[in-house]
Amino acid sequence: MKTQLKDYLNRYAHFTDEDIALIFEYLEPVTFSKKQFLLKQNEICNARFFIIKGLVRSFHVDEKGVENVNLFAIENWWVTNLDSFVNQTPSHNALQAIENTSVLVASREALDILYTKVPQLERVFRIIAEKLSIALQRKDEIFMKTSSKDRYYNLIHTIPNFVQRVPQYMIASYLDITPEYLSEIRRKVN
Repeated sequence: MKTQLKDYLNRYAHFTDEDIALIFEYLEPVTFSKKQFLLKQNEICNARFFIIKGLVRSFHVDEKGVENVNLFAIENWWVTNLDSFVNQTPSHNALQAIENTSVLVASREALDILYTKVPQLERVFRIIAEKLSIALQRKDEIFMKTSSKDRYYNLIHTIPNFVQRVPQYMIASYLDITPEYLSEIRRKVN
C-alpha cells in the first residue's frame, strides 16, 4: 500500500520515504464489501478515499427513485464528495463499492495536519481538483456533442476492461441511456 501511494503521489510532487511514512500514519486502511457504502446520500462527507483495489461509483437517487450515476473511480484514484467535504453540507451523492474495495481513508482532520507537516500534499490535492474539473468539463462537452453510441465507444476506449467490471445498468445510467439501448449498442460493437 505504501509503495502504491508513494508512486501515485510522486506523479505530482516529490515525496521522500519519510514523507510517505508520515502520511501513512494518518491514513486508515479500510475494506468495503461489494455494494457497501463509503458515503450515503444526505450524509456529510468527512473523508477522501484513495482506492488501493476495487471500484466505486458516485450516484444519487432522484425524487422518482431512479439511480443516476455520475462518476466511477478505480484503482489509484481519490474519490470523495468534494462539495460535502469542503462545505460540510449533506452530500447529494452516495459513494458505493461496486466490487470488494480496499481504500486508504484520509479524514478532514488528518489532512489538515498533513497539509502543515507535508506541504506538497496540499499541492497534490490542488492538482487533483484541477484535473477533475477538466475531466468533468470534457465529459460535459462529450455528452453535448456526441451520440450515445459514441459516448459508449469513448468510455470503452478510455478505460479498457472497465465495462467488464461494472453492471450494464450502471453504465447505462452513467451514459444517460436505457439499459436496453446500451444492449443494442454493445451487440453492434461485438
